[in-house]
Amino acid sequence: MFSSSPPVSTAVNSHRQSSLLHDLMYGHIYASALRAVVFHHIPDALAAGPRGVEELAAQTGVMAEPLERVLRLLAMKDLFHKEDDGMWDLSPAGRSLCSDAVNSQREAALLFTDEMFRHSAAGLPNTLMTGLPGFEAFHGMEFFPYLRGHSEKNQVFDKAMVSITAGVNEKIARSYLFPETGTVVDVAGGRGGLLKEVLALHPGLSGVLLDRPETIASHLLDGEALKGRCRIVAGDIFSNLTVQGDIYLLKNVLHDFSDGDAVKILRNVRSAMRPGAKLLVIEAVLPDDGSAHPAVALDIVMLMTVRGRERTESEFDALLGSSGFRMSSVLPTLALSSIIEAEAV
Repeated sequence: MFSSSPPVSTAVNSHRQSSLLHDLMYGHIYASALRAVVFHHIPDALAAGPRGVEELAAQTGVMAEPLERVLRLLAMKDLFHKEDDGMWDLSPAGRSLCSDAVNSQREAALLFTDEMFRHSAAGLPNTLMTGLPGFEAFHGMEFFPYLRGHSEKNQVFDKAMVSITAGVNEKIARSYLFPETGTVVDVAGGRGGLLKEVLALHPGLSGVLLDRPETIASHLLDGEALKGRCRIVAGDIFSNLTVQGDIYLLKNVLHDFSDGDAVKILRNVRSAMRPGAKLLVIEAVLPDDGSAHPAVALDIVMLMTVRGRERTESEFDALLGSSGFRMSSVLPTLALSSIIEAEAV
């Protein structure tokens, strides 16, 4: 008379919990499948329209049967779509993996599925015991010195950073009320993507891009509109900064470093600032209450690879206070990052 089966709601919840756990357990499988299709330019081959798997395999130099199975897996994550006639097509998310897509994420996908990150992630159990990033434990050296000694990996990293920030720099540049005139110094500014957007929006400003020689060698500030408005300076964030300006930018720099090293960087910037100058720290700001935030996953990437971290507003406040600054405001942007404005004290 009475069924021994669990209530429907209990069964549904149990299934959801099981599905969530399996998604977590299979996470590295999805990442490897993503790398495989991006590496073989499968999204590029589908950019012009749907293809049958045989045609798609022939075009990209892979085998049809394993390709069908990998596409079927990634279709579950809405990267690809199989039509009623059996043809494969890209979803909107899949289109972002094409080489020529606006704000393409192809290079970012290749970086974060690279063996550098796989080895780093595999070391997390040891990291929990030692605090040592899995990258260092595997390679025997820190992340950025490793990149400087491995040009191929460094190129992957630099291309990915351009990929990740494509479209983001303009959003950030539009989120702050820059002065009409003055000098903006982009410290460790990479190839100058953010500085380029700031100067394009504010023709009365001039700019200085400061970074390592090998990075600024391929800077983005050669445009005619910026002619005579930019200086390119080779330098190191751990050395004394002598470049003077009115606004200093530190975009996604401090999260790469421990609190101790971050303080050293901030003090170097502070020593170069003239009275009235401002510092803009542009990074994700985690909620102080521990609630969900997209950058929580990025914080684990920092834990795996470098000795840095994503920080909360109170942690940024303490960091700046230890470095001769007073945090004056935190401005949200349309991107993942916020703009933390600070003044020298």
